[in-house]
Amino acid sequence: MTTADLGPQTAVVTRLAGAVTEEQLTAATPCPGCSVRDLLGHLLGLSVAFRDAARKELGPTTDTRPDSASWDLDPGWRERLPAALDELAAAWRDPAAWTGDTRAGGVDLPGAVAGAVVADELVIHGWDLARATGQDYTPDPAALTAAHGFLLAAAEDPDRGDGPFGPVVAVPAGAPLLDRAVGLSGRDPGWRP
Repeated sequence: MTTADLGPQTAVVTRLAGAVTEEQLTAATPCPGCSVRDLLGHLLGLSVAFRDAARKELGPTTDTRPDSASWDLDPGWRERLPAALDELAAAWRDPAAWTGDTRAGGVDLPGAVAGAVVADELVIHGWDLARATGQDYTPDPAALTAAHGFLLAAAEDPDRGDGPFGPVVAVPAGAPLLDRAVGLSGRDPGWRP
């Protein structure tokens, strides 16, 4: 992935988050160990971290590992999450975001790889959120293609272990691209609450 406009996918995630009811915040998601509340907190945190990674503004937001971060969701999340997603998309529209090196989650990586990682995060966690809350989900095709490419490369890495999300779930080769990406992320595309 060289460059892509993440705006269409952040708009999808914003729409999904905006439809979440207070009662759904405690619901389970396909993301292991995460409630909807946790997932929304994670989306807010990663939006800020990857915004700063795109801007090459390295510091606490880009140095914090996702497994050590608090995913607490403050009362203002309904305003803060859409704003953070808009800022994320705007930051990645700058071609400089995709060049050189940056950091996210405490890991130094090339800008183009960070862009693929955030596309993956937005697509897969968008699917998590949609499944957990019973919403329709059609990810942005460019972001889905980038996420699938990233996950496929990660799955083919002999040092992958369980990967970023867990062991790959086998999905038929002829399955839709979204199902194949979800399987590569370690989730069962048939997951239902």
